[in-house]
Amino acid sequence: MTVELSGESIVDNDQTSLKSSMCVRRRDFLAGATMVAGFALSIQPVSAHAIATDATGLIEGATSYSSLGATVPAYLARPETGSNWPVVLVVQEIFGVHEYIRDICRRLAKMGYLAVAPELYVRQGDPRTAPDIQTIVQTIVPKVPDSQVLADLDAAGDFAVLQGGNPARMAITGFCWGGRIVWLYAAHSPRIKAGVAWYGRLVGTVTDNTPRSPQDIVAELKAPVLGLYGGDDPGIPVDTIDKMRDLLKAAGKDAEIIVYHGAPHAFHADYRPSYREEAAEDGWRRLLAWLKTHGV
Repeated sequence: MTVELSGESIVDNDQTSLKSSMCVRRRDFLAGATMVAGFALSIQPVSAHAIATDATGLIEGATSYSSLGATVPAYLARPETGSNWPVVLVVQEIFGVHEYIRDICRRLAKMGYLAVAPELYVRQGDPRTAPDIQTIVQTIVPKVPDSQVLADLDAAGDFAVLQGGNPARMAITGFCWGGRIVWLYAAHSPRIKAGVAWYGRLVGTVTDNTPRSPQDIVAELKAPVLGLYGGDDPGIPVDTIDKMRDLLKAAGKDAEIIVYHGAPHAFHADYRPSYREEAAEDGWRRLLAWLKTHGV
């Protein structure tokens, strides 16, 4: 059936979903082109480790909402039954809201959350169709203002509440590019109860669109943040992680940073060669525990 949201319709795929309600490895299915069509073009081929979470027991699908005069496409997943679900805003990697991010939403929905992932580059371009990472980095990302992203996330939270989400139990998580945004949003939004940042950069080049980095806004954090980082991530030197820890401690913030020694950047991205199962699974357990500890 189709359930109407306060935007475009969202499809209940219960009748067409996989029979099992558990996550299943895609290894046996990768030969079929349709199984990888939802992943970003720039990261093909998809790794055999990629996880597929079915939609049994969920309402999930594409939708949209309004923000700053624009229509923002999004993916939403929530339990099929119940109401007043805790909300998790899911912030995309640099590759946009492709199949991996949608699967993250379904994994959270299986745990009882209403998860929504907005297309935060919608005004600047579609990273899923870019032929390579350089195209995304050079032609899309530099054009995306932090102020726009934060406003779109505010609107995503409002939208989630209209769909039955609990405004008093809202969290945010994000990966790579989205990991940086988690830190910024935890300093921006007073209604976020918890954040989980996966390998988001802590320092960066100052531009008109990105005027501040996570290390600059530590004193302004309004919610506890869990940071999950790889010890062998060349883009995020360990000394910047150590400095962030020191800044958080000095500011008396409720935050924790875990470093997985030997893990590279994007160690949770099960569709890529960077995936490290042990670190990814431990990080996911920590995410769920962090949300529960902080009332989400």
